[in-house]
Amino acid sequence: MQQINNKSLLSFMVTAADNAVAVTNPATGELVGHAPISSEPELMDAIERANVAQKEWAKVPAKSRAVLLNRWYQLILENKDDLARIMTVEQGKPLAEAAGEVLYGASFIEWFAEEAKRTYGDSIPGPTADKRLVTIKQPIGVACAITPWNFPIAMITRKAGPALAAGCSFVVKPSDSTPLCAFAIVELAYQAGIPKDALQVVLGESSRQIGAIFTSHPLIRKLSFTGSTQVGSVLMQQAAKDIKRTSMELGGNAPFIVFDDADIDAAVQGAMASKFRNAGQTCVCANRFYVHSKVYDEFVTKFDAAVQQLKVGNGLDEGVNIGPVISESAKQGIQALIDRAIEQGAVPVSALKQLDGLFMQPVILKEVQHSMDIVQEEIFGPVAPVIRFETDEELIDMANDTIYGLASYFYSQNIHRVWKVAEALEYGMVGINEGIISTELAPFGGVKQSGIGREGAKQGIDEYMDVKYLCFGGN
Repeated sequence: MQQINNKSLLSFMVTAADNAVAVTNPATGELVGHAPISSEPELMDAIERANVAQKEWAKVPAKSRAVLLNRWYQLILENKDDLARIMTVEQGKPLAEAAGEVLYGASFIEWFAEEAKRTYGDSIPGPTADKRLVTIKQPIGVACAITPWNFPIAMITRKAGPALAAGCSFVVKPSDSTPLCAFAIVELAYQAGIPKDALQVVLGESSRQIGAIFTSHPLIRKLSFTGSTQVGSVLMQQAAKDIKRTSMELGGNAPFIVFDDADIDAAVQGAMASKFRNAGQTCVCANRFYVHSKVYDEFVTKFDAAVQQLKVGNGLDEGVNIGPVISESAKQGIQALIDRAIEQGAVPVSALKQLDGLFMQPVILKEVQHSMDIVQEEIFGPVAPVIRFETDEELIDMANDTIYGLASYFYSQNIHRVWKVAEALEYGMVGINEGIISTELAPFGGVKQSGIGREGAKQGIDEYMDVKYLCFGGN
């Protein structure tokens, strides 16, 4: 691995052994290092310690918890270059993009440090003269999370920030593909003064083992998961046995819509930002493009011209816009979708090129039909299928024709159409004349089979708190 200045961030790494995960660089295939695996007894012990730590952490005044979280935030900023390099080396995204994720991830720690002091209850007018009614908010207890590889820092801070701010302890299982980011970001939390037992990173023998423990252990009161709808459904079924609180940020099939009155240049810029960030490996990236027939050719031509300027390569190299996809199986799955689409009648806008390793050429497909597999499935790669539409009603029907409902985007300059379409789209988030919508200030989450619960904003901390009602009689 290329030199990391802050060695303490990687102090957890171990030598090759049976109880370690080998981490490789997807851009080069080189071994980066090894992260420790916990045995099942060690995992149980970690949860026990988290439970003990939570009792003490909850007693810490909210203002004091906020001070520690702010220290963590500052340390992330001070170490942003090292964190970004670690991310690029183990995950593959371009260094500038990794740096952007570090700052995005840090923003949740800053935000929830402030929200820790604002977990207000209510005073409710009593039904009779002798009663006083009050509600207070209290931490759920031990919270756990399973996070993905595509945003290995932000998906942790977006969950750990509100959990710790609320007074919960937090145990996270990161992806086996990107554990270094998880251990590194948590090491900075320890340096900030957050108790080690109150915030833990664990890896197990398998993801299935971790999921079974997290959903069945009686001391765990909350599970947060970001990943596929299929896995989320299994985890919810397992958690239902003990009526555990869950929040799920699951799959997406985001439509990107360009109406005939849109600013086409702005739409192309938004499409580039939404589609090709992290090589298209995001749950909120544009998955299918619907363009009005009057502007279809203009949009496709300008979109393709912009795509041809993208540079694919190692994320550490200067000027690279798109890094590798995460694995060989991911590459094969994306390529299979492209091949099927072409068999079904789609046409590549530019000549296709096969790249070595885990790299993939960004592809635009035109003359795509709504019924094609590539429109119906989540692509999770640098491929943009473009479909024609004629009427608003036809468009809304096609855009909503999916089990998913996470993010959606559309471009129009007609204020009447903007309100009509924004209300009609069955998605938890709608970007209007904007291709990047994620921020710590707004609630992130979906509807239908894209999940339940919200992360970020004032709603995010409520996912880790119980509301208790107090009734005072005899007054």
